[in-house]
Amino acid sequence: MTAETATDAHAAVRTAPLIELRGVRAVAGGHTLLDGVTLTLNRGEAVRLAGPNGGGKTSLLRLLSGELAPAAGERLYSFEHHEGQIQRHAVHARRTLSVVGPDAEAFFLTRDWEQTVQDVLLAGFEGDTLRLWEPTPAALTRLAEVVALTELEPLLERDFRMLSHGQRRRVVLARALMPRPEALLLDEFTDGLSTGARQTLGRVLERIYAAGVAVVLATHRPEEAPDLPWRTVSIADGQVRHEDAPALQPQPRAINLPLPPGTGDLIRLHNVMVYRNGHAALGPLSWTWHSGQHWLVTGENGSGKSTLARLIAGELGAALGGTVERPYLAASGQRDLLSTRRRTIGLIGAEVGIRQRRDWTGADILASAWDGTEGFAPDLTPAQADAVQHLAARLHLQDLLPRTADTLSQGQLRRLLLARAVLHAPKLLILDEGLDFLDTDHRQRFLALLPELAAAGTHIMVIAHRESDAPERLTHHLRLEKM
Repeated sequence: MTAETATDAHAAVRTAPLIELRGVRAVAGGHTLLDGVTLTLNRGEAVRLAGPNGGGKTSLLRLLSGELAPAAGERLYSFEHHEGQIQRHAVHARRTLSVVGPDAEAFFLTRDWEQTVQDVLLAGFEGDTLRLWEPTPAALTRLAEVVALTELEPLLERDFRMLSHGQRRRVVLARALMPRPEALLLDEFTDGLSTGARQTLGRVLERIYAAGVAVVLATHRPEEAPDLPWRTVSIADGQVRHEDAPALQPQPRAINLPLPPGTGDLIRLHNVMVYRNGHAALGPLSWTWHSGQHWLVTGENGSGKSTLARLIAGELGAALGGTVERPYLAASGQRDLLSTRRRTIGLIGAEVGIRQRRDWTGADILASAWDGTEGFAPDLTPAQADAVQHLAARLHLQDLLPRTADTLSQGQLRRLLLARAVLHAPKLLILDEGLDFLDTDHRQRFLALLPELAAAGTHIMVIAHRESDAPERLTHHLRLEKM
């Protein structure tokens, strides 16, 4: 190749779309996820994906990253790394592009291996999952660049599993940057994050975009996206409907909670401290949840909100010297065991969702509600089977019942888990950022269930960063501060 030819090739790659889809159909688990999709992602642009739960946004991100292969149509890559060569295979994409969102955290949170933030980032430099080698000078140089860009210096020696939601999200973003990608693919990136964490991430993304990296963001909350010149692409029913059209959001309806009946204390915490990996995650806290109360819990990421939820549900324990009592169990003649807690408490949170990413079907997930298990349950009684079908119809979940959790979008899985949390009419319902990943219509469908649950005796705790995610008439407010 002459110098002139090489220059022409380099110019061609700079003008060609970074990724181009031509009439693509994508299938997983026997289900058509995308059909007839034609789309271009140009270099250095910002694309925002809008559409309902299950419309195909996450599938499109997985297709762009090379994680999902086309069953029909063409997918073309034009990376600078290939010097003008148009590539149909996704080998380089799989090494340099990754979908950044809650699922990106799942591998590290579902294993007992201690991986520091530095380990996670260095593994990402070579496109590996775990750090299994000594870093090269090039890897250490890139580490320093990415850490400075993402403001992660104070966290480098921390165990990834012990970070807050906002910290973990920033780490998986940094990991995606380690191999110098030409695009970032973000899935519901701001859900689960406090205002402060969202502002930090927005600042980081603005820097990344200014450096010439293309950004693709799938979100149900466009108002929380950083201030970039977005091109909006609407996706529904697995098809690109139109571009540059604003997503219409139905007006939320007011949800007023009645006071649940009953007397006495439900939960008593006295001088509770919770430590995780040697770090104080909550406390000291003394607090009582009385009958007839609904609670709103707020605080920045890292203040202990999710730790409190898991402590109440019995997934975590208090350090020596603190006590956790559940008088509501004794009042009904039940022992305070993990099995009875799970049968009487409905819990939604990030960890619950991550634990479902297996081959369990939607029907399995719902059926596990009565026994407090996950993914399996004894045979249902006729009444229980009817309850599953009735709630699935009410929340428009029938099409998800035969599908496995590992083929669902974040929003689809969250809808199933919300149904599971209320199916058995729990005494306590704890929604830890429970409405994340849901479009407005499905958020309202679920919230409409809460008044009748409360009237029948369910006491509700909402952990939320957004006022729109909390129904009216939560009677009490607990704000936690960072340790």
